Formats: sequence, structure tokens, C-alpha cells
Amino acid sequence: MLIAGFPAGAWGTNCYVVAPAAGEECVIIDPGHLATRGVEDTLAKHRLKPVAVILSHGHIDHVASVVPVCGAHGVPAWIHPEDRYMLSDPERALGQSVGARLMGELTVGEPDDLRELADGSALRLAGMEFFVAHAPGHTRGSVTYRLPETTDIPSVLFSGDLLFAGSVGRTDLPGGSTAELYESLARVCLPLDDSTVVLSGHGPQTTIGRERAANPYLGTAARGPGAGDPAPRRGM
Repeated sequence: MLIAGFPAGAWGTNCYVVAPAAGEECVIIDPGHLATRGVEDTLAKHRLKPVAVILSHGHIDHVASVVPVCGAHGVPAWIHPEDRYMLSDPERALGQSVGARLMGELTVGEPDDLRELADGSALRLAGMEFFVAHAPGHTRGSVTYRLPETTDIPSVLFSGDLLFAGSVGRTDLPGGSTAELYESLARVCLPLDDSTVVLSGHGPQTTIGRERAANPYLGTAARGPGAGDPAPRRGM
């Protein structure tokens, strides 16, 4: 398994390129602000051919390059229907202006082939199977993608802005809900094996075991609704 990730743009959002091996087909996860060059460099370095873009949610820092990336390679993108509007109206999604300077660097709108995700579905792409879990809280349409364990890697969770190393996603933007975020943590993350590698939308990689032991927000989710403080402001 080949997983190449890099932080991109003004928000340092992690974009991932995932393939069974070098020289094969691949999937691109969350090509955000100014991610196009990093995507193309990664494809060239590992001789990869994209077949799809999949999105963890609709905030502009995760989707700003989806139109040029999909257009350059003629591939579809996948997003949850609750977050689809954000592709065409990023400022409404944030409840604030992202600024004229940044807007000049953004390609707003939907790619030519945009498909909608469903909770519990399995996307079979590039010889891999990504299990989709709807995980609202950061946004109404946030999802995670999980790759099952194989002979050469443990299970991998692409958590978007649900779970970070030591923290969780903010819930103070339109569509955010602290109660839903805790419910998503309990339903999506807590049942996973401790060995599951977590690759999030911002910051370093971690594991479910590490977060179960040290992340206070995952601890709150384990204790049940109403047991802890609101989620912190982090990332988008």
C-alpha cells in the first residue's frame, strides 16, 4: 500500500494520495487550497493514475482544488449530499468571508462528475475498498473513510476534521454540532482497533489506541453525552 500525504495551502490541510503500489491507479483525498501542484508532483513521483477524488467534507480548505484536479484527469469526485452546497458557496459554509486574496486563488463550483456518498457504503476504487461512515459534528456532511487491514498495513482511518492527534474538529461553524461530534466519535472511532492508523485533515498521524489513552475528547465520547466540554477551535 502506498499512502503519500502533504499539507497544502493557507490552512495546512492534509491531502492524501492512496494507491495499492507505485505505478498503479490511485485515489486522491481532500485536494484543498493550493493542493494542485502537490498532487501533480506526487502522481509523477510514484507514476500514479488517478481514478477518483473523495472528500471528507465541504469546507474550502479541503475542496478548493477539486475542480482543477478532476478536470485535469477526467475523474469523478465524491461528497456527502449535506455538504454538496459548499462547493459552490464556500463563504456560506463558513458563515464568514474567506478574504478576497484567497478567493482569487480558488476555483469555486462543482466538477463535471460529482457523486454523492451514503453512510455505510463501500467505494471500490483503484483496487481498494474504502468504507464510508457519515460522521456529522464538524459539518452536517462530514464523513470518514476506512481502509481495512491487509497483510502489509494495519487498518487506516482517514478522519477528515472529526479526529486529530490530541484534539477534534471545531463545531462553531454553520452546520457544526458538539453533541453530534461526540456521537460520531463514539460511533465511528471508539469501536476501531487500537492499531488503526488515523490520518486526519490537519496535523500528524496518530492511532486510535494513542487517542483512546490520551485524547480528552475521545474520553468524553466514551463516557457518554453531556459528559465534557465543547470541542476546541482548530483548523477549519
